[in-house]
Amino acid sequence: MWLTGQQLSRELRKGRYAAESIAHPGKMLPTIARYAINTYTDPGDLVADPMAGIGTTVVEAMHLGRRGIGVEYEDRWAALAAINIALATKNGAAGHGEIYTGDSRCLPSLLPPQIRGQVALVITSPPYGSSVHGRAVTPGRGRGKVRRIYDTYGADPKNLAYRRHDELAEGFTKILAGCQALLRPGGHVVITARPYRRQGELIDVTGMVVAAGEVAGFELVEECVALIAGVQDGRAIDHASFFQRKNVRYAIANGDPQWLPQHEDVLILRRTGSEES
Repeated sequence: MWLTGQQLSRELRKGRYAAESIAHPGKMLPTIARYAINTYTDPGDLVADPMAGIGTTVVEAMHLGRRGIGVEYEDRWAALAAINIALATKNGAAGHGEIYTGDSRCLPSLLPPQIRGQVALVITSPPYGSSVHGRAVTPGRGRGKVRRIYDTYGADPKNLAYRRHDELAEGFTKILAGCQALLRPGGHVVITARPYRRQGELIDVTGMVVAAGEVAGFELVEECVALIAGVQDGRAIDHASFFQRKNVRYAIANGDPQWLPQHEDVLILRRTGSEES
């Protein structure tokens, strides 16, 4: 178990990321990226994220003295990732970071050929489409209903976030297959997968990730739990959103005993047949 939820995401990003970063609907918790980088790499190593979003993996790698490289599909988020990389440099990060824009289903062709076989660690997460929770805005008494903001990706229908579950699995498999060409011998892939429900049905994202990894030529070597809840005096302090609480209360009231997801599954993959570094 990774104790990665001791602070709220907004506190972890304060002064370290541009304020606009909050608008991304599927940000990785910085402490999850930080823990993985510390565990599976050494200073100077190259860390990559093929679905980089606002550049969390790259920024955290830089602050830990690693080289970070990311690919992001949407221009908006790639531009914001570049701002966050520049901010990390301004804040004295010892490492170097780069962001590229493109479709990671064609990953090897998007990145400089000299990094092939050089990446020590890939960190990424599949998109969750319309199932992201966003942020709740409370207008105040008599000023309207509570509403969600920051809960969508861009409008491009080709974005994997908007594809059916089987199409997402196929696309994610292609991305992982592309990672094979980037990884050095003994390199690892760390994938976070947060449980979620679609129209009340639990979606097995974790199983999809494992299956995609196996098809792409990886083996599952470890499965961990990264808390997005805090732990205080032996008790879990949840950081659930307004809409998470609302949906769970509604389900329980209707006889469906759901729970508040307060963790992310973390899957550690390694190329089939490779030796531990």
